Amino acid sequence: MKSTVHIQVAAAAESSYLKKAYFETPFKVANITEDKKNHPLHLMLMSSSPGILDTDDYDFTIDVEQHAALHLHTQAYQRIFHMKQQATQRLQVKLADGASFMYLPHPTVPHEQSSFITRNFFYLHNHCRFVFGEILTCGRKLNGEQFLFSKYQSISHVYVNDKLLIKENLLMMPTLINVHAMGQLEGYTHQASFIYLQEGVDMVHVQSQLLEVIAIENSMEAGMSALPINGIIVRLLGNGAEQLYKCLLRINAILPTQPLKRLQHAG
Repeated sequence: MKSTVHIQVAAAAESSYLKKAYFETPFKVANITEDKKNHPLHLMLMSSSPGILDTDDYDFTIDVEQHAALHLHTQAYQRIFHMKQQATQRLQVKLADGASFMYLPHPTVPHEQSSFITRNFFYLHNHCRFVFGEILTCGRKLNGEQFLFSKYQSISHVYVNDKLLIKENLLMMPTLINVHAMGQLEGYTHQASFIYLQEGVDMVHVQSQLLEVIAIENSMEAGMSALPINGIIVRLLGNGAEQLYKCLLRINAILPTQPLKRLQHAG
């Protein structure tokens, strides 16, 4: 099935609102914002499908206008079912000056003999706040389906003022590459990544806070790196999807939430 979703978010006074929403089966966009006067708009991307099926082709486009803020949520774990061919997905997000975007989807669970490629394109302009994370599991671990999927690839590009500054390419093909080898998962079964970008924020202080959050986790490895712009990337290895997902949510919860223009006015 080929499906398209287009979301456009704009700002009015101190709040953000849904300016446009177009979606095709099986998707639906729901406004779950509790406080309508709060600056971020909270939208949930819902699906009536049990998961991603063979030959599915999804195309998501999100435009966040100047000084608008969007927090995009998912409904549940993303399951990728058994396939004879392959499924694909494309996500394009454009952030205008001073826009804010946060997207931490639920973990992905690739089933036996599934094959999936997702390409993410993020286009940021000046003074944007950007948070993005993803979690990949080994499959249905409790069913004994560990690393029985054929292929999973997630390619993410982050542009700032049309200049490519970050490119992530996660490729796992368990039948060809030993996932337990050195430089791979080395015995762990789940992995996560987290990217945070925001001008005007003391990233050294943010890093120290993140280390405190990560330090309390058991049976998990973590690494953190500074980016060529004012931001950080975090990588996590663990053995449980829920642990990694909750850890990303805790990391996100301690990040500065005010748009840059408000930080400047406060100063």
